[in-house]
Amino acid sequence: MRIDLHCHSTASDGTSSPAELVAEAAAAGLDVMALTDHDTTSGWPAAIAARPPGLALVPGAELSCRWHGGPWPISLHLLAYLFDPTDVALAGQLARIRASRETRAERMVHLMRADGIDVTWAEVLEHAGGGTVGRPHLAQALMRRGLVDTVSEAFLPEWLGHRYRVGKEDLDVFVALRLVIEAGGVPVFAHPRASARGPVVPDEVIEEMAFEGLFGVEADHTDHTPAERAHVRALADRLGLVVTGSSDYHGTNKTVRLGARTTAPAVFDQIVEAATGSDVIA
Repeated sequence: MRIDLHCHSTASDGTSSPAELVAEAAAAGLDVMALTDHDTTSGWPAAIAARPPGLALVPGAELSCRWHGGPWPISLHLLAYLFDPTDVALAGQLARIRASRETRAERMVHLMRADGIDVTWAEVLEHAGGGTVGRPHLAQALMRRGLVDTVSEAFLPEWLGHRYRVGKEDLDVFVALRLVIEAGGVPVFAHPRASARGPVVPDEVIEEMAFEGLFGVEADHTDHTPAERAHVRALADRLGLVVTGSSDYHGTNKTVRLGARTTAPAVFDQIVEAATGSDVIA
């Protein structure tokens, strides 16, 4: 079986609609795909309705989190699988984060306009297609104007990486863990050692997360070096956590293809068995 547990649609910052994404997953030879848009479950119904025969769909989300225990806060992402989307506490926090993302993106548009870049908020919303607005949508606006060639270039410091970047609200990671578990979901730490993305939390934080109910870590990810993948696997073995692998597919916003990294069937079975919030759609 080929199992990809980290994929994004236009419900957040991917470029394929939920319906297109499940079709692409089947065409890529996947047996199982998780829909894990940022801080939203809005893509679930369309993906479920369009799911091709033979593809199992795992409803999920990727939660924007932060750890506050060091000299400065560190951003991290928590993959949540098979939780109850109607859980009031979790749904309320996700709504708050989405609202913060939108406010942040609008402020970034104002900063760009102040520098003479003629991007408009209405344009950004139109191209977001009703999904959660994020920096990739601003990157695409810069690309349409020929100011950058790729999303990665737009994320450099002279653009959205620093000059026009505005901070956003996140969930405390330990609050997020508790909310996911109480909603019947299974929490997995996304790309925990991806130092190329920025500062990463120390191993002691992952140990504490494991004590609080973390189920697994995403070791096989394109943003991990071989040494980082080995480090995550060794840590998971010591802490009794499962190890997943995923593409973190974003469509044309990134070069990584569906199924570039996969999860072992035995690990997938453990995730399904641990979940009580919602079911795999098969």
